[in-house]
Amino acid sequence: MMEKIKKDVQYYKFCMYGFIKNLQFFDPYLLLFFIESGISYFQIGILFGVREICTNVLEIPTGVVADSFGRRKAMMAAFGAYILSFLVFYFYPGFGMYIFAMVLFAFGEAFRSGTHKAMILDYLKRNKLEDQKVHYYGHTRSWSQRGSALSALIAAALVFSFQAYRTVFLFTAIPYVFGFFLIRSYPRYLDFSVDRNNPEERSPSETEAGLYRRIKMKTVFAVNRTLEEFRGLLQSRKLRYLFLNSSIYDGVFKTSKDYIQPVMKSLALSLPVLMALTDQRRIAVVVGFLYFVLYVFTSIVSQYSGLVAEKFKSQMTGLNTVYLLSIGVLLAVGLSMRYNAFLPGVIIFIGFYILQNVRRPMTLGYISENIKGSVMATGLSIESQLKTLVVTVLAPLFGALADTVGLEWAFCVIALLLLSVYPKLRVR
Repeated sequence: MMEKIKKDVQYYKFCMYGFIKNLQFFDPYLLLFFIESGISYFQIGILFGVREICTNVLEIPTGVVADSFGRRKAMMAAFGAYILSFLVFYFYPGFGMYIFAMVLFAFGEAFRSGTHKAMILDYLKRNKLEDQKVHYYGHTRSWSQRGSALSALIAAALVFSFQAYRTVFLFTAIPYVFGFFLIRSYPRYLDFSVDRNNPEERSPSETEAGLYRRIKMKTVFAVNRTLEEFRGLLQSRKLRYLFLNSSIYDGVFKTSKDYIQPVMKSLALSLPVLMALTDQRRIAVVVGFLYFVLYVFTSIVSQYSGLVAEKFKSQMTGLNTVYLLSIGVLLAVGLSMRYNAFLPGVIIFIGFYILQNVRRPMTLGYISENIKGSVMATGLSIESQLKTLVVTVLAPLFGALADTVGLEWAFCVIALLLLSVYPKLRVR
């Protein structure tokens, strides 16, 4: 089946959002930044846990706010919180201030997660393009990976030039300012779902003040209806298990994905190349290049994720197959690290990124078939909230395991955890 993608102005805005959002120059060096600051793996897990706890607390309320008051406003608030977080990381080093920065970052995550996906799905529904959702989301996600690929190269250049990991936080604030104004340029009708009586749809003669009063009058009713539909979501056994399946898988990925950086560092220092450079510049070059390769691969995979999904007998088969393959990948990464096979370990872990980028569009498409558009942001926020709960528990545990028994066994334990819950949570 050939891809049928309607590439209008809004399509390119969606793609540009993904591209800008992933210009997180700190991402390839986040763990190395914390380690350089004298923070243990357990403390790193605590930081990640704080971020996820705060995101968890704010997730559903911000999803309700997005569905009730406007998704563009929620997304703009997210970019503002991100920018403040980056500035704190840069100007105020120290474990205590890093906790505060993580709280600000959590505000951004809570306002953003699920909201933009809901805008895309609502746009497709308005334009009668729902049959394209896996392909469409895969295309926009591929631009996110392209942003990550470029981000890795820029980050490498920044670390190489300044020889300080914290510099990347200051420069990350720049594209996020552009992201704020990009979201502001989205059409007003995307503030609310097509399924509800949209208060943004008004005649050209209506003033902004009149529009504001009308939105305010409908707010209480809109919030109450959203909360009622949210309760309905949790009453579905099928949706509960689907949310748990997706959340545990993505939570394991989010918990473990940054811990490949120490392996990349070891690989960089063991390679018989770039010997004339300082250790930090060798690490900057090798880690930046590896992340660039990683995101190029995931970009290609994301763009064709719809075609990959069609190769499976059904979406359920695809979701379960990728889940099991990921367990094998995590075990293989742990074993390769056990025997100091750093290059195979990095290559295998790239496979985990690829599998996650194949699975995510399939998961979104499957969930969207079972959730009403009027509570799409709330429903996806539930899934994201469950994921943050998983990370809240696993991040400190993974860090403690890495401190006590080593990273290799931490990867093996987390793989066995995925395997242990599979019989109960596999997609049926």
